[in-house]
Amino acid sequence: MYKTFVAAQEDQPGEAWLSRFTAGRAEAESWYFGQAVVSAPSAKECRAALQEHMPELIPHYEHVCALVGDDELAHRMLSHYRPAPEGYGCSQAVWLGEEGPALVRNFDYPPAVVADRFEMTAWSGLKVISKAQRPWGGCLDGMNEEGLVASVTLGGGRAQGLGFSIILMIRYVLETCHQVGQAVEALCRIPVALSQNVTVLDRSGRYATLFLGPGQRPTITRLKACTNHQRTAKAPPHSMARQLLLLQALEDPSTSLSSLTDRFLLPPVYSGRGSYPTLYTAVYRPAEGRVDYIWPGKRWCQSFADFRVGEYTHYYD
Repeated sequence: MYKTFVAAQEDQPGEAWLSRFTAGRAEAESWYFGQAVVSAPSAKECRAALQEHMPELIPHYEHVCALVGDDELAHRMLSHYRPAPEGYGCSQAVWLGEEGPALVRNFDYPPAVVADRFEMTAWSGLKVISKAQRPWGGCLDGMNEEGLVASVTLGGGRAQGLGFSIILMIRYVLETCHQVGQAVEALCRIPVALSQNVTVLDRSGRYATLFLGPGQRPTITRLKACTNHQRTAKAPPHSMARQLLLLQALEDPSTSLSSLTDRFLLPPVYSGRGSYPTLYTAVYRPAEGRVDYIWPGKRWCQSFADFRVGEYTHYYD
């Protein structure tokens, strides 16, 4: 299938965002409610949870709630609080050698479900470049102009907890944190709904990979590459194979940032077929304020100094 991605600049959500939300309403409901194993919270409970754990987002949340009007179901989804379980496959690695620091990542997911937007925003004056995802505020990966990068992979578990979607937590980190230490503190403090792995990196080269999940104590590691598991003993073979390949590449003295990126475009890290293909590869360079979005045969460069709106269409087998 063909999928068209767009690069857009939108300082704050407005009427254009509302049109997108309305058009994608059915998919957002499917994501949020799914086959929930616990009752969904009320809009009042959602707002209270957001106020308790991420109060800096409340003005932005209330703004989009005002845009959709008196719609309790929408207000619940927009909170990202207690979403249903979902699955996806991703790989990411930290590079600290020449041309670094950098974070390289693949995102694997059904093309029809993923939002088409790579965007630059400035909700509170701090510019953020991110791969946006449903239904408001979500970030699969991104970077702010202070030089902080954050990216997420699935943790491997299916337990559903009383917390938030990781994609809103990534947005929160990029909106409020400037350094890895601040990001780690925030990610450990905020309850997460599902098992997730997050890698954060800043322009100084400080980094951390966190294993998060409902009902478990956050684990902070110095792991430079992670895929879709937390405990090696329970790792799916394909997830373990991808992680081992990346860790070996990082330890190889002949590896460069360019050759590491090439590894992300080849199996087993890259998935070219099936229902969960690699939708894009991203190379974040926080010291330069630059990110390259990559597909086989295509490199789309964006930066805070030169963010260019446009679109690109890719064919997935």
